[in-house]
Amino acid sequence: MNAKLIKALQNNKDELRTWQETMHKHPELSMQEENTARYIAEVIKSFGAYTLTEGVGKYGMVASLKVGNSNKAIGIRADFDGLPIQEENHLPYKSSREGYSHLCGHDGHTVMALGAAKYLAETQNFDGTVRFFFQPGEETMQGAPAMIADGLFERFPVDAVYAMHNMPGLEFGKFYFREGETMAAVDNWEIELTGKGSHGSMPELSIDPLVCGSSLVMALQTIVSRNVSPWKQSVVTIGAFQSGKAGNVIPQKALLKLSIRNMDNEVRRMVLERIRNITQLQAKAFNCAFEIREGIPGTVLVNTPEHTRWAANVTAKTFGEDHVERNADALMGSEDFAFMLERCPGNYVMIGNGQGQMVHHPQYVFNQDLLPLGAAYWISLVEDYLNNC
Repeated sequence: MNAKLIKALQNNKDELRTWQETMHKHPELSMQEENTARYIAEVIKSFGAYTLTEGVGKYGMVASLKVGNSNKAIGIRADFDGLPIQEENHLPYKSSREGYSHLCGHDGHTVMALGAAKYLAETQNFDGTVRFFFQPGEETMQGAPAMIADGLFERFPVDAVYAMHNMPGLEFGKFYFREGETMAAVDNWEIELTGKGSHGSMPELSIDPLVCGSSLVMALQTIVSRNVSPWKQSVVTIGAFQSGKAGNVIPQKALLKLSIRNMDNEVRRMVLERIRNITQLQAKAFNCAFEIREGIPGTVLVNTPEHTRWAANVTAKTFGEDHVERNADALMGSEDFAFMLERCPGNYVMIGNGQGQMVHHPQYVFNQDLLPLGAAYWISLVEDYLNNC
């Protein structure tokens, strides 16, 4: 165990908490994080060592520090967007913005990276380049694609890239690694059905999109149960069905909002095609028009096996083997870091947040005791990679 490093970060915990609480009070939604990005930039500039490039993929930033003569480079990614959820905690640093909150811990993720960046700037105990990718828009799956489209890996090349997320319900301070397919591809779609409105007493004069939508909801549920092998993982969720406002009015339109998750890209392609076909045929059966609005195409998050094993080994040296799970379960949640891993090898690790409400719950709380541990993790990876690999 690297007790000296962990103690050094513990001694800096008050500063880390100040940064996190400041961010927590002032959340901003995905791809709207102008003030958050400005605050992060101010903190980085105060370290006095990094070359900072702002405006990468709108509000993304890259902080680079080169030490020595090596051409090796490692990337560390942290997200910083909030959520459209009303916080129901009674924290002294509770969100000050009505209806907005950091209830996924992205404020904590950013601060763990900032803590590591400050320590590395002060010690410079490595030979090569470390790049911190501060990313907007993870919750809407827009941020990583935007930074990549803005030339992230061409302008700021790295040999490997790493990211981390806290997870309630997992043992506090323990790191959960998994090789290969780790998180699902998510596709967020909308299906709009258009019929013909009428008075509720004269349904024969209508084309009822609500009835069509009801049938479609049930038909879509057969995709996983009758088309996907029980050995595969797939979810088709209709999380919103919006149609009509009054009991005596047959509405003109119905809107279904879908969250589709798959752990296998071949299965994903089949599931999406089945949704298209079933929607077309159901709409035709009920004489409705339809429009499918497909969101940003998802992709499965696949951890590079050798980089995952290496990161787990470094973690064991830093914190002890009892703080490492090397064969964690896959999750049906999704992460746009998957797009970065398509372009560059690396790993996405979960760190246990301890017992408490799940992320996105109105009473979720990021455990601030994780801040020095997460920073120590990043420091260990950077120093080991640039000095030993």
